[in-house]
Amino acid sequence: MVEQVKKANYTLVVALCLFASMGGFLFGYDTGTIGGLLNMQNFKEHFGSYSPASGYYFSNVRTGLIVAVVSIGCCIGCLVSGNMADRIGRRGSIIVWTVVYAIGIVIQISASWAWYQIMIGRIIAGGGIGALSTLVPMYQSETCPKQLRGILVSSFQLFITLGILIGYCVVKATEGQASTSAWRIPLGICFIWAGVLGIGMVFMPESPRYLLKQGDQSASTNSLAKIYATSPDDPLIQEEVKEIAEGIEREEAEGTASWGECFTGKPKMFRRLLIGLGVMILQQLTGANFFFYYGNSIFQSVGIDDSYITAIILGAVNFVSTIPALFLVQYFGRRILLIVGAVWMFIWFMVFASMGTFHDSSDANVGRVMIAAACMFILGFATTWAPLAWVIVAETYPIRVRSKAMGIATSGNWMMNFLISFFTPFITSAIGYRYGYVFAACCLFAAFFVFFLVPETKGRSLEEVDELYAAGVPAWRSANWDPQTGPHGKNNGLEFQHKEVVRGDSAATV
Repeated sequence: MVEQVKKANYTLVVALCLFASMGGFLFGYDTGTIGGLLNMQNFKEHFGSYSPASGYYFSNVRTGLIVAVVSIGCCIGCLVSGNMADRIGRRGSIIVWTVVYAIGIVIQISASWAWYQIMIGRIIAGGGIGALSTLVPMYQSETCPKQLRGILVSSFQLFITLGILIGYCVVKATEGQASTSAWRIPLGICFIWAGVLGIGMVFMPESPRYLLKQGDQSASTNSLAKIYATSPDDPLIQEEVKEIAEGIEREEAEGTASWGECFTGKPKMFRRLLIGLGVMILQQLTGANFFFYYGNSIFQSVGIDDSYITAIILGAVNFVSTIPALFLVQYFGRRILLIVGAVWMFIWFMVFASMGTFHDSSDANVGRVMIAAACMFILGFATTWAPLAWVIVAETYPIRVRSKAMGIATSGNWMMNFLISFFTPFITSAIGYRYGYVFAACCLFAAFFVFFLVPETKGRSLEEVDELYAAGVPAWRSANWDPQTGPHGKNNGLEFQHKEVVRGDSAATV
């Protein structure tokens, strides 16, 4: 029976979580297309301004609004989706917000001359994207086994990068058309991705933890058995349902969760909220989007003039670099990757900013060094902070307040995304490559933030994470902590614990 469950972990569970990651693909595809649309001549003629001297163009303000306004919708979607997820379930909420996203696309694709219609459509579509950025990791973390949670929740970021790359390729394929098809085709393709996710989720099982929280133990057991491809009577299923139920009972003994409990609840909810919010904000402050703003000028300095090719190159590095992260997170855990990644990004941002500030960036050799620095930064970001921020938030909160707390943390990410997206064109116009030093400092701060505040949650059930916080284990000792041997583990947490969990006639080393 153990072998059957193990097989299910690597087939049905993986397929389920990868499919749900299509929610990240929607966000990535939007990111990958909007920059290309703004550069299309036909799009400029319909929604830009006109000057006799320079022709059709987008001002910094209009560009900032069209690009960044989606983050406002995302922020709203994050906050609103939590209550819906508690009312109609994780699966149903994903379906509803996919429809909201599609409505936003309809508004955009039907626009003819009013640029504000594009903006309104992006706000509504952003609501769907933001909600899915909360709901999908939540659904994945509550559905997959703890042994696979890191790699499967990280797949959300992998699909974001895949969406970015596909978006770049689509706009490259259509940008040469002189008609509105140049920008309406990329927008219309969004319906394919939304349809796949929305229709497919109808056939996915609901979160077992959500069902049990609603008091439906039978449905929860059946859902868990379906996920593991085994019988509801399997002792492993019964054991896991019991563990989930005990955790929920402890949480519900204190009554119905409120928004205020995200700040005052136990165990240590305010600290946990700040950790999740901090990680999500710092993910944006690492400055990954800075390289996409400067990508065109950097690559032009070494003879690449096609901005669409530039975007595809950066997108390809981003996507390929994310793949190893799915496996690194299972081997090294969360903390070490986040710390090493932050230091790595700090180094390469310093190289990039220094070369651009103190050397002639139009020099081919300087440009090559800056390109290398940009690619090395993206490699570090894609393998560490890009996927792991979503993993940390998905693992940090108890089910009692998870939907609300994840909504707050994720909305912080989107709000910072908006601020960076909107103000970066103005800041870079004023201080140029020195802007990179700001992001380098943020990366260095992020390393210290993780070391002192973010505990290791690799291989722990969501219920054990609660115990970890309740025990008050210092973050730097959390990797050695064992819930069965006290707040600091055996020998004050100075050695790893080794235990064997016997299931049926087999023993598994944890």
